[in-house]
Amino acid sequence: MGRRLNSRAPLSFSTRVNTLLIRSIIKSNRYNHAFADSRSHGSLHMIRALRSLPRFTLRRARSVWHRYGIFWVGAIAVGLVAVLYAKLIDWGYNAFRSVQHEHIWLPLILTPAVAALSVWLTRTFFRGSEGSGIPQVIAVLHSPPGLGARLLSPGILIAKMGISFLAILGGFTIGREGPTVQVGAALMYNLRRLFPRSNARIERQLVLAGAAAGLSAAFNTPLAGIVFAIEELTRSFEARTSGVLITGIILAGIVALGLNGNYTYFGTIEIGAHFPNLLAVAVVLTAVVTGIAGGLFCWLLLNTSRWIPARLREMHASRPVVFAMLCGLIIAVVGLVSGGTTFGSGYAEARGLLEGHEQLSLFYPLLKMVSMIGSYLPGIPGGIFAPSLSIGAGFGNVLHMVFSHMELPMLIALGMVGYLAAVTQSPIMSFVIVMEMINGHALVISLMATALIASRVSRFFAPPLYEALAERYLTPLPVPVPRASPEVPETPVEDEVPVAK
Repeated sequence: MGRRLNSRAPLSFSTRVNTLLIRSIIKSNRYNHAFADSRSHGSLHMIRALRSLPRFTLRRARSVWHRYGIFWVGAIAVGLVAVLYAKLIDWGYNAFRSVQHEHIWLPLILTPAVAALSVWLTRTFFRGSEGSGIPQVIAVLHSPPGLGARLLSPGILIAKMGISFLAILGGFTIGREGPTVQVGAALMYNLRRLFPRSNARIERQLVLAGAAAGLSAAFNTPLAGIVFAIEELTRSFEARTSGVLITGIILAGIVALGLNGNYTYFGTIEIGAHFPNLLAVAVVLTAVVTGIAGGLFCWLLLNTSRWIPARLREMHASRPVVFAMLCGLIIAVVGLVSGGTTFGSGYAEARGLLEGHEQLSLFYPLLKMVSMIGSYLPGIPGGIFAPSLSIGAGFGNVLHMVFSHMELPMLIALGMVGYLAAVTQSPIMSFVIVMEMINGHALVISLMATALIASRVSRFFAPPLYEALAERYLTPLPVPVPRASPEVPETPVEDEVPVAK
């Protein structure tokens, strides 16, 4: 019993058992102490994690807001503004028509007065808001940073809607779709200040998505919004911006559908199951006619110095308000001659033709073109999409005299897509937008062929209109007199007519 445990002497069985028990108790105590320490440390870590959870959640929410939330709010705002702007323009046109019906000669005074006020406001306070707005967006997308602050400012956004509303109150032949593109781009562009690290790539994505969402919400044509951004605005496809683009169009479209319901812009046309035998001939002839008409329209807008008399060009450059009054008087006279059908965007006339309850003169497309050029020359804010569709519908109505055995809605659809493709020289966007407007999937091949031929015919007369106008914002012409609208720049008269010494 007095021997030590570590003695080399042989141990008895009981001693060995006691030794093993003592060792197991010691190990068990060590494990319990370690387990207790680990539990206390885990509790401390859990308490610290719970305390830091609000800060982590706040940082995460802030990151999500900067990455997605700002953009989502902007897209929703674009859809809301597009719908409200459309209702404003419709109300203004209906107000003009009701007054004009009661006082048939009133446009001879009202239209020139509205033209003078609109041009004075545009040139004095809001340069950059003139015209359709699409060339401005293209110029911003293809220019170094800085041009957007001038062409997409909050003041331009308000002026675009306000002055175009004033112009439609005067009966001008303008549309709201081009201005909606610039308004949508301006709305999204000005959200760049909310991003902590805004850069040129973010600004470009905002402008592109806002413009496409604006067009989509204006026409309720989401596919056309995507194609418009790819074919017209950028002339390329960027995979990294596709998600931003589609998300903006979806959100703006949801807002527009929620406020307006699910609708097609021109309704749904009824096409028989069997196409006529001369459909191919009708496609080619319609494309050629609308291609020539659209090409001449572009040439007239881009080459004003070749056909406007020198005295009028001098008036446009030195006294733009007087020039605008003269254009307003021409618009009023043309409107009275046409029986009031050339006033406004032409949406009502085009839809009436499609639905079969509108009878238009054979000279309607030519008179509408004159009124449209007169509305565009002074530099008043307003688009050309809807008027172009109306002119194309008029050409389809005229061609029905040649193809009387064909259904009129079919020829009107071909005329609309042909003239729009000739003016924009964007055939894919043109046939997609018309197809969605009339729910004309049965005519998709005919629409594609008409758009392609018309755009190629138009190129014989002028380059793409929007791109040519956008270049004038990138490289403005130096003139000694107060500069005319960039969309209709004037060559100084002194350079063209030498003064006799």
